Amino acid sequence: MRAATPPPVAPTGDHHGLAVVLFAVVVLVTLAITFWAGRRGGGAAEDFYAGGRDFTPLQNGFALSGDYLSAASFLGVAGLIALYGYDGVLYSIGFLVAWLVVLMLVAELVRNAGRYTLADVLALRLRRRKVRAAAGGASVVVTLFYLVAQMVGAGSLVALLLGTNSAQARTWTIVAVGGLMIVYVTIGGMRATTWIQIVKAFLLVAGSVVLTVLLVVRFHGDVAELMRQAAQHSGAGQRYLEPGLKYGKSFTSRLDFFSLGLALVLGTAGLPHILSRFYTVPTARAARRSTMWAIGLVGGFYLMAIALGLGATALIGSAEVRQANSAGNTAVPLLALVLGGGNGSTGGVVLFALISAIAFATILAVVAGLTLASSAAFAHDIWAGAWRPRPRGDRGARGGRGLRGRRAVVPASRRSRGAAAARATTAAGADSAPAAAEREEVLVARIAAVGIGAVAIVLSLFAQQLNVAFLVGLAFAVAASANLPVLLYSLFWRRFTARGAVWSVYGGLIPAVVLVTFSPVVSGTKVALFPGMDFHWFPLENPGIVSIPLGFLAGWIGTLTSPEPADPDRYAELEVRSLTGAGAV
Repeated sequence: MRAATPPPVAPTGDHHGLAVVLFAVVVLVTLAITFWAGRRGGGAAEDFYAGGRDFTPLQNGFALSGDYLSAASFLGVAGLIALYGYDGVLYSIGFLVAWLVVLMLVAELVRNAGRYTLADVLALRLRRRKVRAAAGGASVVVTLFYLVAQMVGAGSLVALLLGTNSAQARTWTIVAVGGLMIVYVTIGGMRATTWIQIVKAFLLVAGSVVLTVLLVVRFHGDVAELMRQAAQHSGAGQRYLEPGLKYGKSFTSRLDFFSLGLALVLGTAGLPHILSRFYTVPTARAARRSTMWAIGLVGGFYLMAIALGLGATALIGSAEVRQANSAGNTAVPLLALVLGGGNGSTGGVVLFALISAIAFATILAVVAGLTLASSAAFAHDIWAGAWRPRPRGDRGARGGRGLRGRRAVVPASRRSRGAAAARATTAAGADSAPAAAEREEVLVARIAAVGIGAVAIVLSLFAQQLNVAFLVGLAFAVAASANLPVLLYSLFWRRFTARGAVWSVYGGLIPAVVLVTFSPVVSGTKVALFPGMDFHWFPLENPGIVSIPLGFLAGWIGTLTSPEPADPDRYAELEVRSLTGAGAV
């Protein structure tokens, strides 16, 4: 086959209107789903957090894959492959292998043991407010990292669509996406978010199939020729198809890659928005089947993402991809433009606009799920579980006993006269008080969604030059450091204590955040958050290799030094419930 000449890589201004119209259609459809689902759902916490738990395994499998296949997958991974070849492929492998950990270790157990969030699993045996506060705070931090990645991807995509690389276009896009995600969560809750994820996952897989088929036809099914063309237009020659182009330059870069792989493989099982998906199905068996559907969809998608990344390099060239966006986030839309007929052709611009609209839908759906997970963690775990005062009379196991555990002595005459009134009060108030508390909690969650959305917008404005897949890698590192150790210890270690849980969360969370702050991600390089400053001392871009072991170590030390031993009865309750589903919500 004759060597392909990289074509122009920007759509003409005459066709921007078509892509803008398709973006508007995506926004209107998602808003329609939100208002439809909002009318169907009630004001109860179960509707807002778990969508009523009435989704089928297939529906939830699509929603799980929709939550997972984010801008990092559709834009970032393909972009990394287009720029770095073999080393970029390793990203997709890490993302996919992580699902085996989810399937084997946490899917069914989390569904049986929890209610809405990760902290619910911990609270079943570690009934301490500080445990809920620690787990909820870590979940908010993880989702914020993930949110920043999605919104940066949205800014890059819309800037390309409008034919401009101006910071102003990206800024307004980030603000608009932040506003939309607040609307999705505050109005529709989990039910709307799930249906948006289902629609988005179907569109994403369908769009990827179309591009892959066109790419295969373009090269007449000759995969070897596709790889040769990619190497030829990569600017690196044969090294593009070999390991080491990005992570093999030094011992530090190789260590950084190992740290990244560790975070990707272990981080998925600690992502709050993934764990919350298991509560939208009625049983643990449905949760496992959902995970199996998700593995099939995610695996097929990443195979296509590898082909699309190679195709972008072969037909466009790494230099041109980098010129359009320094992090490679726009490689797939540009490939769509080429496969449709090239710049100026109707087919090229239509396909470019369709793929861009699908990518935009991907971002909108994922930010909705992330915002819901973070607002749930704040309202259900931090506010309701740790801050809100307990109602009077709530004395734990003492029930109706006095402060010293003795049952109050009440005269028989008073008991007889008050019996009818007590029964009436119980009948009328037993359900109304929890319902009122739930409505108050959901209101706090909606308010929290607004605040978290505002914070995510501000952080995203500083991270516009970073690759979205790389940003997601940081979120995975924090999740694997702070959430996974405490989850595994709680489920499988009989001696685990409340102190161990708190130490495990903070022992992974704080080092991960500190090491990122003083890494080349934030300062010291041209693509850092603050390129004009240099205060980094940690040499790795991903902190997982240090922070993940610290999370496990802190939980172990905290448990061994705890003044109170673990409660064997509570662990037995957790074990039976997680393995059998007896007593599960």
